[in-house]
Amino acid sequence: MASSEEKQAQPFVDIFNEDEAEKSFLLSKPTCLIILGKPGSGKKTLARKLAQIWKCIFIEALEVIQTNIQEKTEYGLKCQELLFKGQSISEELVTEMILKKIESPQVTHFGYVLCGFPSLSEEYMTVSQQVEKIKNLKLKPDFLINIKCSDYDLCQRISGQRQHPDSGQVYQRNQWDPNIIEKHKKKKGQQEEDKEEEEEDEELEEEQTAEDPLKKSEFLHQLVQRPEDFLENAKKRVGKYKDIMLHPLEDLMAEQDCEHIIEVDGNQQPYDLLVVKKKAYVASDKNYICCSCCFNKQGELFRVLSSYQLIASRYRWRRSRWGKACPVALKKGDIVMGNPDLAVSFLGKMYILSSLAALKAFMSNPRPYLLPPMPLPPCKVLVFGPPFSGRTTICNLIAHKYKGKV
Repeated sequence: MASSEEKQAQPFVDIFNEDEAEKSFLLSKPTCLIILGKPGSGKKTLARKLAQIWKCIFIEALEVIQTNIQEKTEYGLKCQELLFKGQSISEELVTEMILKKIESPQVTHFGYVLCGFPSLSEEYMTVSQQVEKIKNLKLKPDFLINIKCSDYDLCQRISGQRQHPDSGQVYQRNQWDPNIIEKHKKKKGQQEEDKEEEEEDEELEEEQTAEDPLKKSEFLHQLVQRPEDFLENAKKRVGKYKDIMLHPLEDLMAEQDCEHIIEVDGNQQPYDLLVVKKKAYVASDKNYICCSCCFNKQGELFRVLSSYQLIASRYRWRRSRWGKACPVALKKGDIVMGNPDLAVSFLGKMYILSSLAALKAFMSNPRPYLLPPMPLPPCKVLVFGPPFSGRTTICNLIAHKYKGKV
């Protein structure tokens, strides 16, 4: 009753309060996806494409290992040490790295696309235990994408894979088999009639294929078939998946809302599954930080942006409520003016960062620096002492150091 009376007492209150809308967005959970499917069904390829389109973080065992090694983290140094000794990286270490990545600030903001977990290997945890880990994640998956493909088609695809020994790149049969490539070109030539809109895309594809090393006969002779891609081994992997993983994953999907389960045809190409018409604008609720501008003067920065790439009709870029002050420094209780060269946009507002470290922190996850209390409440200092003890001098020094007022 009290709430209804308040609404009647204030009939002209704006229910679409911008600050409240921004706060609710900053507190919202990012969209998270997990890709499921049989071995070799294309989980990794689809996950990578989805991560690129929706600006999510791609999480996969090999990708996580390489990232940790490149960044020389504690896990990366352990992996490097094991590899130098000629040992394999344990499942326990890989699982820890994946879970640590899911809890990172960047993933907390952008969300993730996870594939390859749960894994077929039960060296560290059983499949059921891995599924329980997924259920107990702080950032639980919102959508489950299940790639469906028949055993025969899948085994034929796996057995047709070839790897280049130097680069480690894996190629499908339709990428290296000259007969299939020739048939594909003929079909494509027939379909290109009356399609003038796709001329630019075709030119790009021709340029890429012109530089493709697969056209060289020497390169084709270097491709080898891995032992795990032999037909009999592919059948064993698919059989193992059906024996130990299929039922736990079916139980996981049964607990999920049917509207959040997406089943796709594994025989289609990733580009066919993610059809985007030419000149269409692919919007994503993760694509927040949309530009990094370099201008010498802040006035010029806002003047140019005010008429460039408008968010909506008659809706121009705006300053943040803190103007030139760096939001990362404000969160720490410091007032530091930002550098216009380190300006980014977020939710239609411009934020000026003070250093490259602050820019990196804000770009990875801006939410902690914008949620209240923001800015940090100011610190009040009382200086007292006997006459002529230097109270005024110490007050002036403190005020100058921390940009306060005496």
